[in-house]
Amino acid sequence: MLKFLLFSLFLMPFSYYGYWWLVLISLLMMNFIFYFYFNGSYYFCSMSYFMGCDVISYVLILLSIWICSLMLLASNSVYHYNYYYKMFMFFILFLFFVLFLCFSSNNLIMFYLFFESSLIPTIFLIFGWGYQPERLQAGIYFLFYTLFSSLPMLVCVLYFYNIYGSLSFSLVFNFNYFYFIFYLCMIFSFLVKIPMFFVHLWLPKAHVEAPVSGSMILAGVLLKLGGYGLFRVFSFLILSGVMYNFVWISIGLIGGLIISLICMRQVDLKSLIAYSSVIHMSLVLGGLMTMNYWGVFGSIILMIAHGLCSSGLFCLANIVYERLGSRSLFIIKGLINFMPSMSLWWFLLSSYNMAAPPSLNLMGEIMLFNSIVSWNLFNTYIFLIMSFFSAVYTLYMYSYSQHGNSSSMIYSFMNGYIFEYLLLFLHWIPLNLIILMSSYLFI
Repeated sequence: MLKFLLFSLFLMPFSYYGYWWLVLISLLMMNFIFYFYFNGSYYFCSMSYFMGCDVISYVLILLSIWICSLMLLASNSVYHYNYYYKMFMFFILFLFFVLFLCFSSNNLIMFYLFFESSLIPTIFLIFGWGYQPERLQAGIYFLFYTLFSSLPMLVCVLYFYNIYGSLSFSLVFNFNYFYFIFYLCMIFSFLVKIPMFFVHLWLPKAHVEAPVSGSMILAGVLLKLGGYGLFRVFSFLILSGVMYNFVWISIGLIGGLIISLICMRQVDLKSLIAYSSVIHMSLVLGGLMTMNYWGVFGSIILMIAHGLCSSGLFCLANIVYERLGSRSLFIIKGLINFMPSMSLWWFLLSSYNMAAPPSLNLMGEIMLFNSIVSWNLFNTYIFLIMSFFSAVYTLYMYSYSQHGNSSSMIYSFMNGYIFEYLLLFLHWIPLNLIILMSSYLFI
């Protein structure tokens, strides 16, 4: 693990000299090398100093490398217009460095430290390269939601260390600590990060105001930190979880249902995709909180699938925004006349967003359906309505943007650059291929 950490650390000086394509190719090469380190272990191995890797850390680190390399590819306009691109590269590499450390930490305090550190480069990306002046408000929302929830967690981590004398995940594995306030403070930070309904308002604001790379890393990896953190802390919160998890499952499912209705009245394209992220992550939350095998691994699969699919949709929204200068569904109608070839990618990623076969999203949702319904039979109805509405708002997004009369300001047609098609292809192809490796998670 240390060699990959040093790889990412030594890429940072290249950002100072502005080697944009070298950094991009190096990240893709690192992804390729890391791919062959898969071992299928369900507990920490590949240990080096305080870092380790199991199957869940592995897939999330792989996702981080992939999304960070695609962020550079998607932000070509920053490089093209010389828009402080050296600093931009540095923040992306720094964010990747922190995410790598976060997913591979073998210690609760280290995990907390890097979990919170991911906030800093993300806020700089939103403040520095966002679009509207409202990005300042969005950044402040993001900062205060995260800080408000994370201080109680720090107190709990220190309290836990005071009782047991260790914070290593491998040593606290068998403790079943039972205390409601401890349980609540420990998981609340992750619930905000996922985000759970009621504490989700920072996400649409941050997404809408962030540049395309900020939206990609938010949807692709940063929301997964919450799911990963829940997975890690439930190893010693099992007794509390059995008693109190029904609250979060209920909020997640009912909240997902309400946000499905909110999605159908969005007129901002990025806002619609951001709210659909909240719905997917509420399913992930429900699956993790059931604490059974199907739920945990279904939520891991859906996290990967959502990271790729949602990131691809944000790329499409950005491609349209760069051409037309608007994200309003009233203005960007009739895109099939304007960018005919791009409509295929809209169709593919939209259909995967509503979990059509043969996507990874479908496999994750089937596993979560088994898990949530086995927990309580009544959840069948909520899950069915959510599945129906996810198809409704995705079709609304696709049909409104692609069909209809074009706005009078769209006077030409344009088929996009080769690198944009490559970018969308690299988002779409893993969604088809990873399903072939699913036996590792089922066995």
